[in-house]
Amino acid sequence: MKLSKYGKFAGLALAGSLALSACGSDQAVGGGDGSAAADIDCVDGGGTLAGAGSSAQENAMAAWKAAYEGACGDTTVNYDAVGSGAGRSQFIDGAVAFGGSDSALDEDETRQATEQRCNGSEVVNLPAYIAPIAVAFNLDGIDSLNLKPEVIGEIFDQKITEWNDEKIAADNPDVDLPDAKIVPVNRSDKSGTTENFTAYLSEAAGDAWPHEADGDWPIDPVEAGQGSSGVVSAIQAGEGTIGYVDASHVGGLGTAAVGVGDEFVSYSPEAAAAIVDASPEREGNTDNDHAIDLDYLTKEADAYPIVLVAYEVACMEYDDAKDAELVKSFLSYVVSEAGQQAAADETGSAPISSETRDKLQATIDKISAGA
Repeated sequence: MKLSKYGKFAGLALAGSLALSACGSDQAVGGGDGSAAADIDCVDGGGTLAGAGSSAQENAMAAWKAAYEGACGDTTVNYDAVGSGAGRSQFIDGAVAFGGSDSALDEDETRQATEQRCNGSEVVNLPAYIAPIAVAFNLDGIDSLNLKPEVIGEIFDQKITEWNDEKIAADNPDVDLPDAKIVPVNRSDKSGTTENFTAYLSEAAGDAWPHEADGDWPIDPVEAGQGSSGVVSAIQAGEGTIGYVDASHVGGLGTAAVGVGDEFVSYSPEAAAAIVDASPEREGNTDNDHAIDLDYLTKEADAYPIVLVAYEVACMEYDDAKDAELVKSFLSYVVSEAGQQAAADETGSAPISSETRDKLQATIDKISAGA
């Protein structure tokens, strides 16, 4: 692969003009001192790299795109934040060079991607974006609530329907809860955020959530929104609304501290990282695949249990040499210390550990063009 090394990109002031193409992020990319793009290896001759998928990492992708394009002026990165399900489909169909997904490819998707997109080469899941999933609500004058997992399960299963329900009041004795209807909001599209959220509920909420983990919302919704931005818009537009969303999209909404053992833990990058670091890789992974099996049942008082891990999904071999070079170059920046810090500064995500970075980079270094 022919790469040329560029120095530091002098700031992210161009971020507005480098906004995500095709998806229109509703959050501006913040400024920086240039360190976000340190030591990016650019592809000689540049080109256009296409990706699609997770809307949860859309703001992180805006920061990555801005820094990368600032350093590699002849390269354009297009990322369409259409949601994880659509992103996986576009990747498998060969419409994009890499996918973004809030859940790793399952067995059937792996087979399809290997046969159709990667022409028999291995497809890999690279966990490059770690963030808490916030349980966010809109209640006048209330910024925070304590919610146990079984209470969250009953709220979203539409069994607890009033904000002053005794099960909510029991853990919030100092909060003046309104006599108002609860309006749960879920994703309308197939979503890795939904899959992670329902996976948490299916394990942690017990009988209060009698549904399996799924990227599609399992019951008829009260209200729904397209993508992370759509869920936030629906919560903001209503009163008594509650939903689940990647924490980078929360803005000024109220949020829940989640029951963990005998404590209630608020979301933070550090608390999200605590869960991921304690979770094993998925059984059956190859040496190049790094899907994680999240431990939603942790009792650690410093760990926030509702966590989203967004993966960059790529082939180990590409028919098109330029695709291989651009994927290798861009994903190397994404998982780098500078790239992870850029995402953390923009979204509050948890940077991956140095151990994880080394494993991911070893896989990325093997990406090549097929014979």
